[in-house]
Amino acid sequence: MVTEIENEVLFRVVNKVAIITLNRPQALNALTHNIVRSISAVLERIRTDDEIMALVFEGAGQKGFCAGGDVRKLYDQARTGEREGPDGWLQFFVEEYTLDYAIHQFHKPVVALMDGITMGGGMGLAQGASLRIATTRTKIAMPETRIGLLPDVGATRFMSRMDAKLELFVGLTGASLNGLDAKYCQLADVVVEAESLANYEKRLQNVQWTDNNVLGSLRSVFITKEVEGKGAIESLMPLVSRHFRHDWSVKQIAESLKADLNRTGHIEGDQAWLKSTCKAMVSHSPLMLAVTREALLRGRELDLAQCFRQELNAVAHALEEGDFCEGVRAHLVDKDQKPEWKLQDLFEVWPEHIEHYLSSPWSESEHPLAQLGA
Repeated sequence: MVTEIENEVLFRVVNKVAIITLNRPQALNALTHNIVRSISAVLERIRTDDEIMALVFEGAGQKGFCAGGDVRKLYDQARTGEREGPDGWLQFFVEEYTLDYAIHQFHKPVVALMDGITMGGGMGLAQGASLRIATTRTKIAMPETRIGLLPDVGATRFMSRMDAKLELFVGLTGASLNGLDAKYCQLADVVVEAESLANYEKRLQNVQWTDNNVLGSLRSVFITKEVEGKGAIESLMPLVSRHFRHDWSVKQIAESLKADLNRTGHIEGDQAWLKSTCKAMVSHSPLMLAVTREALLRGRELDLAQCFRQELNAVAHALEEGDFCEGVRAHLVDKDQKPEWKLQDLFEVWPEHIEHYLSSPWSESEHPLAQLGA
């Protein structure tokens, strides 16, 4: 039996496994506030139901698991000052991060089917899963610096599984990763053919559960054959390591990339990577590039709850006084691709700017996420 919750979330149970389907395929299953609330309610129901042994997240349609949050809605709210209240933009982020944290802490196995586009808020849902499945259609990215934000939804923690240089490259540039890239970056546990997931419910119905190996049984359902091989990013690691040094500022990284691009003799693939990476480093919000670098490096020393609080600090500043509205206007509303950032160049970003964005607008006890990890 399939239960519809606000029509945007579908819920059913198949052989003791709960399946939550994000049901906005026309919007690549982008998260609305109602979706976040609906999933949170279902998660609590699953947590207390002894008849349910595991949870699966999937997206409706073949194009994407979840393309992120409903950025246009957040843009409209930020422009009109709808910050406070149960339906304000601040509460959206508080409830989204609380949900993501709950998935990381969930005591039953969780499977995330990252089939197709999986970005931003979709990564928040998926990265806390016990089994993160990418496919031959997967396209993963954390492209927030392009619209004046930082990688959030726990990214400043879950991206720390990577080497610091690789983390900085992926987090600063919003690089697009296929399934094999995602596995290399430790953002996926396995890659399968997309078509192999078509009949997973039939296989699920035939499972004979044993309490001591639920996750192993789930692996046999979803992993009929792994896709092996190397993604593009693995072959580019010498370039990534050369330019994205953790002890360099964003300005130094950008200067290194530019100098290398201006040299001659690169092979075609390297030249293309240098060109696209340079473009990201000079076109994304200079302020949020610098904030993101610092947040990612600090996140390597923080626990998950602290990372979520740090991210909310930066997001609150970005929506109230930063580049978010201008980034969304330029790329998603007017689509002129010409954002007028508050700070136009990396040379204008000072340590005081970075510290301000990562500092909490609230006292420790009044922080909206103070309860996480308590």
